[in-house]
Amino acid sequence: MEESGPYNENSRKINRYRGGKEGKPMELTSQKIRRLAPEMDPLRIGTGWKPEDLEKPQILIESTYGDSHPGSVHLNRLAEAVRKGVKAAGGYGARYYCTDICDGESQGTDGINYSLVSREMIANMIEIHENATPFDGAVYLSSCDKGLPGMLMGLARVNIPAVVVPGGTMSAGPDMLTLEQLGMYSAGYERGEIGKETLEWAKKNACPGCGACSFIGTASSMQIMAEALGLALPGSALMPASDPDLLSCAERAGEQAVKLALMTGKRPGDMVTEQSFENAILVHAAVSGSTNCLLHLPAIAHEFGIRITGDTFDRLHRNAPYLLDVRPAGRWPAECFYYAGGVPAIMEEIRDLLHLEAETVTGRTLGENLDELKRNGFYERCAGRLSQFNERYGVSLTREDIIRPRSRAMGNSGSIAVLKGNLAPEGAVIKHTACPEEMRKAVLTAKPFDSEEECLDAVLRHKVKKGDAVFIRYEGPKGSGMPEMFYTSEAISSDKELGRSIALITDGRFSGASTGPVIGHCSPEAVDGGPIALVEEGDLIEINVDERKLNIVGVRGTRMSPEEVDRILEERRAAWKPRERKYKKGVLRMFSEHAASPMKGAYLEF
Repeated sequence: MEESGPYNENSRKINRYRGGKEGKPMELTSQKIRRLAPEMDPLRIGTGWKPEDLEKPQILIESTYGDSHPGSVHLNRLAEAVRKGVKAAGGYGARYYCTDICDGESQGTDGINYSLVSREMIANMIEIHENATPFDGAVYLSSCDKGLPGMLMGLARVNIPAVVVPGGTMSAGPDMLTLEQLGMYSAGYERGEIGKETLEWAKKNACPGCGACSFIGTASSMQIMAEALGLALPGSALMPASDPDLLSCAERAGEQAVKLALMTGKRPGDMVTEQSFENAILVHAAVSGSTNCLLHLPAIAHEFGIRITGDTFDRLHRNAPYLLDVRPAGRWPAECFYYAGGVPAIMEEIRDLLHLEAETVTGRTLGENLDELKRNGFYERCAGRLSQFNERYGVSLTREDIIRPRSRAMGNSGSIAVLKGNLAPEGAVIKHTACPEEMRKAVLTAKPFDSEEECLDAVLRHKVKKGDAVFIRYEGPKGSGMPEMFYTSEAISSDKELGRSIALITDGRFSGASTGPVIGHCSPEAVDGGPIALVEEGDLIEINVDERKLNIVGVRGTRMSPEEVDRILEERRAAWKPRERKYKKGVLRMFSEHAASPMKGAYLEF
């Protein structure tokens, strides 16, 4: 794989030194660079390096550490453990930072519009950090929604020997309270169903410590994806952030990064293949992963020069078992995933479906890693942690209560479906495991809104009725940065009547915590004149999950033939006028001008 990024003539000289055939280095890149840039030695000595450190393998330790949210605030502690491991293996670790933002903290404000584009900026900063002063290897630390996919995109782009350290998950609060339940509390308070005291209790106890939010949202899903791709050490995803095992894992990652750089020169581009992504998608199906993975995995694959689309997800999910009984679709907090054996336990259940020959950062194949975990006491350690959890909450969970065996699968058609039709020619995504059975096949009446704010107000004021197909449009990547429709989806799914009788359809996206009849990523998006922009109140909308259909099948409440609907849509398209660009400067303007389609991954196209 060729390395990407804008290089000047000196950069091209640098990259010719990166290695020989099969990724095996002729000499450490860092030592070549020291001769090209004589100022490097004194500047690094001034930074605190010792002269003898300059001769060692140099490892970039890149993290999203910062006081931005619980998923990043603890990462410097892990970075120091990585540094310890790098030193033990004979290398020197240099800490670099690119703090991520928190979707939860910006939820319900225009700040959420910056969320998806932040992924691109993190990838860009990794490219800048590595290619400005090249390193021999890297360790990437992150926990959450955009930080981890941004890291994986940057990892692929710079393509040096590397290991990922997932930042772990926070523990649940009292009564097993987890953050995704806050939307339910908030909507209940707005409707007058609970008092302020109950809402304040939930706010003060939903995040009792550091780590990713304790449910299978986007943060947890992407930690799982990093391991499933073979880029993180086996069994490392979703460890409790407070567990000493996570520090040990970070230390081992530092050691392994030096070994990869010094002994093999093996790069991510040498290991990650289309089969690696298929493994990850099958694991995604088994855990009922976030729909946002349909944005992130295609974008990461794009950086590797591999094409992954919504159709790839749909094909692999169709006959895949769904096994994980963890929130938001299941019953238990995400920390229980690790206690039940984590990604390795899931992989053992679907072992016959996986590409076991896929290479990983351990230097062994996926199948060899799984066999090694059985021998080294990994599952026994996990079981010990589960016993402690049971004692803490007064329950008696077994591993099979959390990760179901295939014989007791929660479903056998994965967890997501990609719907297509005249409303979404390029596709739209639904997590059918979180969708009421009544809404898997329905014909509803369109009620469109041109912003989430308008729609949420209508839902809370009971202006949305049973049988409506509620549309939120102009919220795609080019429209407004593709924010999450979290509060609206929670307001609908927590309403006992609406949650089982209407659908929410958008060119925006949903939180990994979202449940209910929600369909996102509708492509092409409205700002590009996609059919979602042409929907009018009273149109009849057909949803058929099993047949993967999303169509306009009538107008003004009257069913029509496909040819009649197509003619009406052509008339509407001729009358449609593009909206003025929402953002006229800054990073969101750049995103609105260059973002790819949601179903491609919404990465920046130039």
